Amino acid sequence: MKKFLSLGILILLCAVQTSFAQTDAKAKAVLDAVSKKINGLKSLKANFALHLASANGKVSESKKGTFSMKGQKYHVVLGGQEIICDNKTVWTYTKDANEVQVSTFNPNEQTISPAKLFTNFYDKEYKYKYVGERKVNGKNCDVVEMTPVNTAKQFKKIELAVDKASSTIVGGNIWEKNGNQYQYEISGFTPNAPIADTYFTFNPKQYPGVEVVDLR
Repeated sequence: MKKFLSLGILILLCAVQTSFAQTDAKAKAVLDAVSKKINGLKSLKANFALHLASANGKVSESKKGTFSMKGQKYHVVLGGQEIICDNKTVWTYTKDANEVQVSTFNPNEQTISPAKLFTNFYDKEYKYKYVGERKVNGKNCDVVEMTPVNTAKQFKKIELAVDKASSTIVGGNIWEKNGNQYQYEISGFTPNAPIADTYFTFNPKQYPGVEVVDLR
């Protein structure tokens, strides 16, 4: 479940031929359109689903969640867990343990946050190439394949499916080095959703008896 939550901040996402590295004009055009669309919004909300297929075929699991974003602030909910970030502090809450871990926000340590997934993080951190068109949940999509420049990351490849009509990410896949594969879907995309700033901070009063573990 913990891994599902961290991937949910993927969200939704290492062997690529050098000729494709950051020089694929079609892929860059698709990703730039996503960045331009999201940067033009004050806020957004969306639903997402993650489906795990383990390398040995013995584990299959699915989880659904929601995320909200306002600038660099975000709030992810997945089952009994939440990650809340106000661009200064990150709170990770686990319902079963009624515990929240508090840490200092460090953008350099964020592998994939909602803010990264929907903006232009790709230019410095990933190689990318356009791999064709596909229909995802009834939408005509451009598909872009991305591989991390830093080969120490636990995943070797991310696939983004971008709706041609709206320039928003609607799904894709993540391949880990250990052979596990995650399929993700994004739906219910609501641009400029009215979200109070308080939604991006953790209020202990709303979680009676919560144990606070301060890691700062």
